[in-house]
Amino acid sequence: MPLSQTQKRTAEAIVNLFETGRVRGDYGQVTLIAGDTGRLTYGRSQTTLGSGNLYRMLERYCANAGARFGARLSPWLPAVSAGERAVDTDARLHNLLRAAADDPVMRDTQDAFFDETYWQPAERTAAREGIVTPLGVAVVYDSFVHGSWKAMRDRTQAARGPAAAVGERDWIAAYVDIRRDWLAGHPRADLRATVYRMAAFRRLIDQGYWGLELPLVVRDGEISLASLTATPVGCYDGPQPGTRTLAMQSPLLRGLDVRLLQLGLSERGIDIRADGIYGQTSVRCVQAYQQSRGAPATGVADLALIAELAALP
Repeated sequence: MPLSQTQKRTAEAIVNLFETGRVRGDYGQVTLIAGDTGRLTYGRSQTTLGSGNLYRMLERYCANAGARFGARLSPWLPAVSAGERAVDTDARLHNLLRAAADDPVMRDTQDAFFDETYWQPAERTAAREGIVTPLGVAVVYDSFVHGSWKAMRDRTQAARGPAAAVGERDWIAAYVDIRRDWLAGHPRADLRATVYRMAAFRRLIDQGYWGLELPLVVRDGEISLASLTATPVGCYDGPQPGTRTLAMQSPLLRGLDVRLLQLGLSERGIDIRADGIYGQTSVRCVQAYQQSRGAPATGVADLALIAELAALP
């Protein structure tokens, strides 16, 4: 029997927590880990430059006529396709990717891409192997996202036999243990650091959550109907630029207007991370820009400055 939509989203949420620490994933997360052959990774489930999937996802987004940041991202597509080294380190591109996550079209593109590229193949493979429980399918899905499913499947079959002969639950438990040992002894430090994935699955197995019944806690993240339907963390639908002045205050101002202001500064060569939070670094960067224009360095972005820097694409 196919998984219900809630079971599917729960399995995806487990992997989202592994990849980004967020139940819904982090659509704007840009990561570069030393030694990772995937190189630059981006998005809800962290697709990689090295695999070519980052290019394919961005190409799909830019081809959508409604893509808010399509015109800005399109010039980067040749470099991403070629895997140029500058893609790993260019702060302007990274900030553009962060900002693009505020666009519902980007979030929809990521959802469809990850479903087609990872979930659907994992679900079909699980069915062929006789793996039907929601937890078992989640384990297979995690390996499709993380890599080396076939090698670990073959190693498990060599040690225990096929899942159909052993029984799904015993086979999945053996697979998790074998994969955990493989990760723990891997020559790459970045992979050794991911043994927590198998520790989390082993805990779910030991607790008998084969149906992924909600609520669940995985890696300190609560997976519930509420968290599965919440607005993704770090994505901003407003306020629109020009609806308020931006200044340092407590609590710190956050939102779409802040992100677009930061993006405008980044595109003008100022070293800033477009995180959508107007903190001390944003104040200093605005001051630097004001000074470069011969204006008073107040660190306050008035409506005129916002209109100049944060024009909505």
